Amino acid sequence: QLQLVESGGGLVQPGGSLRLSCVASGFTLGNYGVAWFRQAPGKKREAVSCVTKSGIATTFATSLKDRLTVSRDNGKNTVFLQMNSLIPEDTAVYYCATGIEYCSTFVNQYDSWGQGTQVTVSS
Repeated sequence: QLQLVESGGGLVQPGGSLRLSCVASGFTLGNYGVAWFRQAPGKKREAVSCVTKSGIATTFATSLKDRLTVSRDNGKNTVFLQMNSLIPEDTAVYYCATGIEYCSTFVNQYDSWGQGTQVTVSS
């Protein structure tokens, strides 16, 4: 069964950091690009960052520029999202998605999604 599972979310104070993980099972994640999206209550799902099959990383969310790093460990079938200097506006459910070799900001380009992990930034 093909599956993506995110973890690493939680409650963090403003200025704190979190490292999210996206672990794949049932298929080789290294054959695909992997994107991170987030969705805050009442808002559309937005693309945050992505790493291609070849390892090229891109940050889509300008508000997160210079505050996050996406990386992959193909040996562990895992992609990571390191987020630093978190602010309350980063509060959202974060999802990883895959299914294509490159990166795209369009939700419908991806056919495999995790269940999401909640990130809450609050004092």
